[in-house]
Amino acid sequence: MVLLEAAREPLGKVRISGGGRCNVTHACFDPAVLVQHYPRGHKALRGPFSRFQPRDTVAWFRRRGVTLKTEADGRMFPTTDDSATIVNCLVRAAADAGVQVETGAAVTAVSQDAQGFAVQLRAGGTLRGDRLLLATGSSPQGYRIAQSLGHTLAPPVPSLFTFNVPEPALRELAGVSVEPAQVTVKLPNQKPGQKPLSQTGPLLITHWGLSGPAVLKLSAWGARVLHDCGYRAIAQINWLPTQSPDSLRQILQQTKDDWGKRVIRAAAPPEISLPRRLWDYLGDRAQVPPDQRWADLSKIQLHRLLQELTQSQHAVAGKGVFKDEFVTCGGVSLPEVDFKTMSSRVCPGLYLAGEILDIDGITGGFNFQSAWTTGWLAGRAIATLADS
Repeated sequence: MVLLEAAREPLGKVRISGGGRCNVTHACFDPAVLVQHYPRGHKALRGPFSRFQPRDTVAWFRRRGVTLKTEADGRMFPTTDDSATIVNCLVRAAADAGVQVETGAAVTAVSQDAQGFAVQLRAGGTLRGDRLLLATGSSPQGYRIAQSLGHTLAPPVPSLFTFNVPEPALRELAGVSVEPAQVTVKLPNQKPGQKPLSQTGPLLITHWGLSGPAVLKLSAWGARVLHDCGYRAIAQINWLPTQSPDSLRQILQQTKDDWGKRVIRAAAPPEISLPRRLWDYLGDRAQVPPDQRWADLSKIQLHRLLQELTQSQHAVAGKGVFKDEFVTCGGVSLPEVDFKTMSSRVCPGLYLAGEILDIDGITGGFNFQSAWTTGWLAGRAIATLADS
């Protein structure tokens, strides 16, 4: 078996994932729950996850001397906190299985005839084989090869991205985080009755706008509609989603009564646990002067402050890539693949695995898990044929 890798070193995405620590998988061991973390592909993955899921991933690495640990949010990393541990393990496993790894071996075209597949290399020469696995991720060349062999694609668009918010005062809060916050996106072309995009979770303000799990999850579920509107939308933020507007109104009114002589923007009430810089920023947006005291807070100002706490509006003017965790929504159409073996339904002898498929998950190790699962299924199917 020959593995062709276009890059000079294999597993580049594994090496840089998780900030160099490699978020191998997620501690979600119920397939029915696990599939809920995939905006696209959740139905197709239900069967595969019943055969190889995160528990199996953990066991696979443990058998090869690599122990994984679970962090508070469910993400799983090697105990070494070093992605090289995972890379080296996979490279050794390939060598032990007799796989010949050819790096710097970019493929320019693939054709099929009665004798099997002919794989043309950029450096020259042609390799032949009776079975071919495409695990090319979101590579445009991989998509072109799949199409040349008869497959159709769901148009690839970015998933897992941050929001570009061109608001200088917000960007000055870079580094401020809130957990949890609720982010809801209002689209310019949103149809009446259309369910809004909304996610709750940790939110991070950056020097370009908004990031953190809440935004990343929202971008994954809304990848295609956000693409269709040119990444122009309104992000509405509820900075205190665990409290109702009525309870917050009572807190503000009680604070006005109790803290009459204190300056409003100096600090938030204890019941409103927001970072001081964020509280001051929201007070400015609510048109509360820097030196105004609680006793002088008008009903109109109190209402505006409540609105900023629960329905703060921010114009999104584009997207940014989420560090090195770039993921693509779209790929090979799923009905064209047999998910028992990952074999093509339109091209005999062809197998597909990983992100080349129209499958993507939210951040947290879910995209790697779908790659491990589909790759495991394809490998077993190919090996079974080789032995028969």
